[in-house]
Amino acid sequence: MRNILMKILSAGAVMLCVGNAAKAMKNPEWLKTAVFYQIYPSSYMDTDNDGIGDLHGIYQRLDYIQSLGVNAIWLNPTFLSNWEDGGYDVIDFYKIDPRFGTNTDMVNLINEVHRRGMKICLDLVAGHTSDKCPWFIESSEGKDMHYSDYYIWTDNPYTQDDTVETAGMQVSPWARHIYVESNYPRAKFYRRNAGIFQPALNYGFADPNPDKPWEQPVDAPGPQAVRRELRNIMRFWFEKGVDGFRVDMAASLVKDDPDRKETIKLWNEVRDWMEKNFSDRVLISEWGNPVQAIEAGFDMDFFFHFGVPGYASLFFRRDTPFGNYDRNNKYTDCYFDLEGKGDLHQFVENYSNVLKQTKGMGYVSIPTANHDFQRPNIASRNTIPQLKVAMTFFLTMPGIPIIYYGDEIGMKWYMDLPSKEGSYDRSGCRTPMQWTNDEDAGFSKCSPEKLYLPVDTDGGKLTVETQESDPNSLLNYTRNLLALRKDKPALGNTSDWEMVSDVDQPYPMVYKRTDGKQTIIVALNPSGRKVTATIPKQNGKVTTLVGDKNLGRYRAGKDSDRIDMNAVSAMIFEVK
Repeated sequence: MRNILMKILSAGAVMLCVGNAAKAMKNPEWLKTAVFYQIYPSSYMDTDNDGIGDLHGIYQRLDYIQSLGVNAIWLNPTFLSNWEDGGYDVIDFYKIDPRFGTNTDMVNLINEVHRRGMKICLDLVAGHTSDKCPWFIESSEGKDMHYSDYYIWTDNPYTQDDTVETAGMQVSPWARHIYVESNYPRAKFYRRNAGIFQPALNYGFADPNPDKPWEQPVDAPGPQAVRRELRNIMRFWFEKGVDGFRVDMAASLVKDDPDRKETIKLWNEVRDWMEKNFSDRVLISEWGNPVQAIEAGFDMDFFFHFGVPGYASLFFRRDTPFGNYDRNNKYTDCYFDLEGKGDLHQFVENYSNVLKQTKGMGYVSIPTANHDFQRPNIASRNTIPQLKVAMTFFLTMPGIPIIYYGDEIGMKWYMDLPSKEGSYDRSGCRTPMQWTNDEDAGFSKCSPEKLYLPVDTDGGKLTVETQESDPNSLLNYTRNLLALRKDKPALGNTSDWEMVSDVDQPYPMVYKRTDGKQTIIVALNPSGRKVTATIPKQNGKVTTLVGDKNLGRYRAGKDSDRIDMNAVSAMIFEVK
């Protein structure tokens, strides 16, 4: 199958049609035109001058957010947390963290978002809590209390196979990795889901080992109670108006579930419950495998830095920390780089497969960046023309676009910043939003040393204030692209995508978007040299929508068409 697909790709003909879908799309109608804006709340806008962003700050900036052309917001964690992992170590799922405000502040924000005709989704950490969570503290005390079986405990996690000696007992390396040794009264070890301070919630085991009594089946009372709690959390926020959740580590819930069958069943149960009670709400997964995630009932999953390979080969240079995130990924040079040594085979093959298998059933999102990986603006890609080429890609692909806050003004990704609240290398993509040209970039009025993380406006160039008044800025280019996407249905979330340039000659990348009535051609050349692509003849009059003769030219031919592109250029054409 792989060889057959590669022959098709070499011919530049990967056509994805709605008719290939296995079932009709059941997603909420508003997702068809959704464009998300992701906000890391600690870094967006500080109104109480403590150096940390808050909900009132987001409320104050809704005019700006709406002006971009987005119509949905996704907030990173806002629930009460111990802040050892950027809010992903939750203490109380029913309470907004005081650093951001109150539950009432969240309701006010939700209402104001809705008043503007927009949607808002929150982050939901479904697989674990903080070890400071009252549920975990009670569970650690004994076996016969309400929350006792919300977590996984054992005095002896080792197996008889592949064991090593440690701390006076035989423990398998695998067990030492996922079980945390403790001094709690309940047992000597608890199972974690992420960090050692993030104990796993007990959704049960797909295939429990009878020799390991702590491995409860998924239908045991403890795992069933945790599922009810998950629905209670969701109901609590749905009833306050939240439009959906992005679920952190969505594939991690049921343990020892290598094919994810039991985890898929679990989320399908949640989806069925939602359709009966909250049918217009959405579920977005951090799964990294859109085919599995959409099978599990999620409306959308990401094509990004982990899971199905392809994103990294486009954007991550090997000399950056995220360029080595997956060492098994064998690409050498990233595609969006001035050197022009990148390759498109991995991206086109894997993305095409994913899109084909999910078409008509759910959405695949290619985000500009997020809180967990580097922004497009790095040392090798830090000019506005380069970032315009990247943004053209992000906002003309199918699926649901997600702009990570600050990418619309080209905010930098910083290497070598100190870790902040468990961010490590992720500090560089969590720096404060840059609004104005003053000392704190308009994010706060605190003294600079109190800022959540440092700012760097590049002499004032990378701020909203500067770019608002510049018609050629990245900010206004982003707005124009989103206005074009809204105006041209062929560029929409559900329209078809076809790679029309030859992947064996990767520069430029040329693809076609169609909806049965309109045809749009997108051509991208991130390299520092002039390039040419020959594509199948597009019968009709070609009009330039984005770009001009300084960037390139479309030449219609008798048997095929040709696109000549100058260095670092992006063009969009309509064929009528």
